[in-house]
Amino acid sequence: MNIAKVNSAGWDERVKEGDRWSLPVSTGEIARARAGDWSVLLTSSRAVPLEWFGELEGLDVLCLASGGGQQGPIFAAAGARVTVFDASPGQLSVDRRVSDRENLDLRIEEGLMHDLSRFSSESFDLVFHPISNLYTEHIEPVWSEVARCLRPGGVLLAGFMNPASFLFDPFEEDQGRVTLRFKLPYSDIGSLEPAELARVLKENHTVEYSHSLDQQIGAQLKAGLVLTAMYEDRDYERPVAAYLADQLATRAVKLAQPL
Repeated sequence: MNIAKVNSAGWDERVKEGDRWSLPVSTGEIARARAGDWSVLLTSSRAVPLEWFGELEGLDVLCLASGGGQQGPIFAAAGARVTVFDASPGQLSVDRRVSDRENLDLRIEEGLMHDLSRFSSESFDLVFHPISNLYTEHIEPVWSEVARCLRPGGVLLAGFMNPASFLFDPFEEDQGRVTLRFKLPYSDIGSLEPAELARVLKENHTVEYSHSLDQQIGAQLKAGLVLTAMYEDRDYERPVAAYLADQLATRAVKLAQPL
């Protein structure tokens, strides 16, 4: 199974179904962003603190695995030079639609999050990476490529799943119950029975992987980034959110000189 192709096509299907992460921002939201009044999400519910960004005007921003017509158009309306990079043509089509509708200058690129080879080293001031690396098996190359592409002093804002959230049976959660079932690391392919995997692919269209905090945070540090802030969030549509914060967001900076 080619996971990259499965997940790319799966997100195309989600766009057709009106997934919440493919609903484009409104004309009113763009107008407010142009006036300096805006907010975006790295995780399900909690807006990213504006102090995490600093002044957006004139920054080169990479929206990494961040298609869907939401964050990229907001950043462009707020004055940034924005590249939206995603593996799903369907997601990118939403950004293109918003860009055309609002006369925004968006660069739109299709590709996989761990391969940024088309971009020169030190070409971005900010990389915005909302929850998406659960769709790839190995995330260390993602952080390495981000660190290469960031300028000294550049910032990575990343959202990701708390690995503990993968311990629970998703089919029980569909029934409103929280049942401990899996060991970590988790993957849909390695952890589910064949009939369960077929059901996940039919209903969700994508394959997911857990990643440890060593991989999510430790590998950012290993790539040469320094963590400056973080927060927890919850997907309140999941029953497990009553028991733990199932999502995390981090802010990391590329230093001019390694520590």
